[in-house]
Amino acid sequence: MARRRLGFWRRFAVLLVKPVMTVWTRRTWRGMEHLGRDGGMIIVANHLSHADPLVSAHFIFDSGRWPQYLGKASVFRVPVVGWILHRCRQIPVERGTVDAARSLDALINAVKEGGAVVIYPEGTTTREPELWPMKGKTGAARLALATGAPVVPVAMWGPERIFDPRTTRLSLRPRIPVTVVAGPPVDLSRWAGASPNRVTLEEMTDAIMLQLRDMLAEIRGGTPPPLWERPARAQRQQQGDAA
Repeated sequence: MARRRLGFWRRFAVLLVKPVMTVWTRRTWRGMEHLGRDGGMIIVANHLSHADPLVSAHFIFDSGRWPQYLGKASVFRVPVVGWILHRCRQIPVERGTVDAARSLDALINAVKEGGAVVIYPEGTTTREPELWPMKGKTGAARLALATGAPVVPVAMWGPERIFDPRTTRLSLRPRIPVTVVAGPPVDLSRWAGASPNRVTLEEMTDAIMLQLRDMLAEIRGGTPPPLWERPARAQRQQQGDAA
């Protein structure tokens, strides 16, 4: 079992975080069987709140996997903190630099080594007023094409009750209800072997985000809206169409 091979620092992280989350949340976990127990995979999740990583990590760990998150490379250069993150098998990512390709290589290696890499395709907490998913960025699709690994969607509802990004309100009360559901891998077979051009990556990303949106609708109820677009992005696309 993976939990018996955690090593000191990962076990330390579990002992630090899991008891807090056990008291802080009242959990509904479903679909853990879709995460399996071994083999590389790309876990994609909707992004509601800054509390999401704690909740999703708890879920993924309880499923028997060790979650590997992406973190800004600058954090990994902080003395002691960066060393612990490396020891816990987290992944530094360079953004907006010539080293971004090196970051993709690190992700590819993590997946090929059997890791469960967690990506929030939206790139930030959703800006949609009712916290429905936004249009995603293409990193998960690019990684899927490069590795052929399954892309497993994980939908969450409830972390916004811990920290609501709209109000910046933090709740410390115990047993906050949170629901996390993993679904079967997103069917991306249509794009198997395709070149990673812009159209392909955006189509794959939309397929991922639509599955996450529909899973979220099953959790929270209601009719989901179209994937929300950042105003700046929508404006750029309109300008491109008019050109």
